[in-house]
Parts: sequence; C-alpha cells; structure tokens
Amino acid sequence: MAEQDEGWRRVHEFWFPPGLEAGPEVHGRMFLRWFGGGANAELPPFAPVLEAARAGRLDRWRDTPLGRLSLILVLDQFPRGLFAGTPEAYACDAEALRLAEVGLSNGQYDALAWPWEKTFFFLPLAHAEGPDHRARLERVATLAEAVAREAPAPLRPLYEHSVRQARGHLEVITRFGRYPHRNPVLGRPSTPEEAAWLAAGDFVHTRQPPSPG
Repeated sequence: MAEQDEGWRRVHEFWFPPGLEAGPEVHGRMFLRWFGGGANAELPPFAPVLEAARAGRLDRWRDTPLGRLSLILVLDQFPRGLFAGTPEAYACDAEALRLAEVGLSNGQYDALAWPWEKTFFFLPLAHAEGPDHRARLERVATLAEAVAREAPAPLRPLYEHSVRQARGHLEVITRFGRYPHRNPVLGRPSTPEEAAWLAAGDFVHTRQPPSPG
C-alpha cells in the first residue's frame, strides 16, 4: 500500500515539478515540455508504472484527487510519449476517459488546487475518440474557460491558449467525427476531405502557446 501511495506522488512530482506558480516564463517552458514532447525522453523509467496501471494494480490511486489525477497522467499522457507514432499511443484512452469522467462527477476534480492539475484531469475527454466526442469537447471547452478565469493573472494567456486548443479540436471533430491525423498511425483510410486537410498541415495539436513576457 505504501509503495502504491509513493508511486502516485512520484508521477505527480515528475509531471508537475515545484515552482509552476512562479510565473509565465517557467510555466511557458513547462507548456512546451507537456505539449511539445519535451518529456518523452524521460518517460522510459515509467514504463513499468504504465504496465501496472493497465493491469489494474494501481486502482487504489483513484481514492484521492491527486492519486486519480496521477493515474490519468499515466494512462493518458505517458503512452503518447512512450509510444508516439504507434497505435499504442492511444490504447489507454478509454480507461483514462472513464477515470476522468468519474472524477469530474464525484468532486475530485473540484478538489484540485491548481489550473495545470485541472487541465490534465479533463484532457482525456478531448483525447478519446467515440460517438459522444463532440459533446465531450464542448464540455472540455467550458472547463478550460473556467480554468482560464481562475488561473493567476500572469498565467492566464497560457490557459486561454488551452481554450483555443479545445475549440480547435471541437471544430475538427465536428467536421470529421475523428482525428484525421491519427489515420496513418491507426491504419485508417482517409476520406478525400480528410486527405486535403492532412495535406494542409494545420494541426491543432501542434499549435504553440504564446511566448512568455
């Protein structure tokens, strides 16, 4: 039990190191680390943690807000770094979505203290493809707007960028019903409209946050 508790703390402290509240410069660097693949090279030591999470051996983490958040990180973020460019990157999306939806309904999300914690808690709603994806992205946009309003003023532009990202993903799902940029990785044929969109190369998930300052 103690090892499990220590495990979620290790994940949380790795993803959210001390000092994130310091200001936009530090926070801006972390946005690039989080969303630009900057943490990928540091993830291999966490591969056994992901394996344990997939096997259900870390389910006790769900009992606390930070533990559930850490389990969401392991299942939602870590596969994207460990298995980038392969179908395994998305293999845990459904489980991460279930964890997030329960946490949003049972009060654990509301108990989180920081905007960066809340942002990563609800990201599985945006990531997991499915028939209700549009409705989930509408909810993500609403949650992101609330987080941006609550964020410390110097950090607000970064979280307003997150709102724009949510709306951009919503536009993609409204138009295509799925993420076309995943088609080559998942071996899905693209429609002519998707192929034209892919050729244009304006992918929402690659748009950079504003520079600090």
